[in-house]
Amino acid sequence: FTFTRSRVEGTLASGRFFKPRFLPHFARHSPDAASMLQLYLDLMSQPCRSVFIFAKKNNIQFEYKEVKLFKGEHYSEEFKSVNPLKKVPALKDGDFTLAESIAILLYMARKYNTPDHWYPADLQKRAKVDEYLSWQHTAMRAHGSKVFWCKVMTPLLLGQDVAPERMEAVLKELNTTLELFDVMFLRDKPFIVGEEISLADLVAIVELIQPVGAGVDIFKDRPKLAAWRDRVEAALGTELFTEANKSILNCMHVKREALDPHVAEALKARLVMFK
Repeated sequence: FTFTRSRVEGTLASGRFFKPRFLPHFARHSPDAASMLQLYLDLMSQPCRSVFIFAKKNNIQFEYKEVKLFKGEHYSEEFKSVNPLKKVPALKDGDFTLAESIAILLYMARKYNTPDHWYPADLQKRAKVDEYLSWQHTAMRAHGSKVFWCKVMTPLLLGQDVAPERMEAVLKELNTTLELFDVMFLRDKPFIVGEEISLADLVAIVELIQPVGAGVDIFKDRPKLAAWRDRVEAALGTELFTEANKSILNCMHVKREALDPHVAEALKARLVMFK
């Protein structure tokens, strides 16, 4: 399976902000409507995709609450009551709320007693998952996101491309990170922690799809990385993987008019860090 926008099929249902989207085919965990887990997500976001995939793959019944970042819905008073940080993903479980994707993933793994391979009970295997999850924030996430901001957000917000020399430097940073990922984490194993997929692989793949959506095929000429990608997709299921990544793989078609004007101005300020 090749990660190109032309190969992405299927549709991803969405609705108005805070309009419930129920996932009726889930059967393993079936709370009543009053106690159903609520997940606040925008699938343009890498961490949101990891939470979405994990919940669906493990048959966790949840109410999908779409928060459209480009429309500024994360700044609404209603959402701030769920997550004062004004970021997605966010979780609401009865009166309990939780922010930050890693915390949410671990909460679901523990609450729903998901299969051990996701977050192993074995001390050393779990430590290896923790090691990657700790490293990726300032490495894979930071450098993959920077490519996305330079290739997609800068032209969208400013109407011009990033200077070639700046783009070259950003891609060099990402390439260095991918080399470290290979040498430090993947090595000669099928998955980061060994023979089975874990939360580490899930968090890694959603970050790596971000530059792919921006038109940078990081898997080209990297057969080892591409083989790992294929194993992760197979473990998750192609249908679910496609559903989760459809929005980001079509992000080049987003128009400036899709952005709330106030959000656009706020995002422009963030471009300074990518200069």
